[in-house]
Amino acid sequence: MKSGRFTDAQIMGVIRQAEGGVSVPDLCREHGISNATFYRWRAKYGGMDASM
Repeated sequence: MKSGRFTDAQIMGVIRQAEGGVSVPDLCREHGISNATFYRWRAKYGGMDASM
């Protein structure tokens, strides 16, 4: 299975930035991901915090 470019902690950081008010298109451009990737991450990691 292919390993990803981002760790779980990095993904949660991106999601936390979006919750903090940064627009999704800006985040996607900054981190080099697609909108679909962001929304897939949010569905998977959205309710978690770093301890999980």
